[in-house]
Amino acid sequence: MATEAESKVAAVIGVGPGLGAALARRFAAGGYAVAMVARDAAKLDRLAAEIKAQGGKALPVAANVAEAGEIERTFAEIRQGFGDPEILIYNAAMRPFGRLMETRPSTFENTWRVNAFGAFLCAQQAVPAMLAAGRGAILFTGATAGERPYPTSAAFGPAKFAMRGLAQVMARDLGPQGVHVAYVNVDGAIDMPFIHERFPDLKEEDMLRPAAIADAYWYVAHQDRSCWTHVLDVRPFKEKF
Repeated sequence: MATEAESKVAAVIGVGPGLGAALARRFAAGGYAVAMVARDAAKLDRLAAEIKAQGGKALPVAANVAEAGEIERTFAEIRQGFGDPEILIYNAAMRPFGRLMETRPSTFENTWRVNAFGAFLCAQQAVPAMLAAGRGAILFTGATAGERPYPTSAAFGPAKFAMRGLAQVMARDLGPQGVHVAYVNVDGAIDMPFIHERFPDLKEEDMLRPAAIADAYWYVAHQDRSCWTHVLDVRPFKEKF
């Protein structure tokens, strides 16, 4: 076990240039050793170098979260490098756009794998140590499509509904055992490159800032157990709902 295992450990699954990176930065700044998981090893390495340069602890792990074997390997690396996560944030997502007849079966299945199956697998890896410790927090990144999907969310909507259902089951199961489970419904567009490319007319004030969302996650992850939030909606002040 690495000497850094004495630090509190947070695992962020799904670290891209938007919310995932902001979550890694926020929890590292808060004193956690942060394990960061995504498919792009080069981007993870750059973010890890940035966090370390600022005095934080970061472990990049490249993996495909849609595959059970990859998840098992990933958590073995996290335990070897930092120890068992006290906080698990599942932020991985695949977000295709398409109506029913425009969506290939393979796209539907892969979207479910990344959004729901991966969340299930990661939770199974992290929960035993949390139960043994009698504490821990698991946060899932939801989306508008998991509450009220658009016609073009034929794959994404069902996948997020499945994730939300998993979060509710886990909250009822694990909460009485000391593990806080929450579903964060990100109800709006996140200010990140992908959104700018797809919706070029959106203004900065129309979007959620990744660092602001990360602050909300930090708050939920550190709530007193007498006042836990299990579902949190975050949206820009202009968003209609």
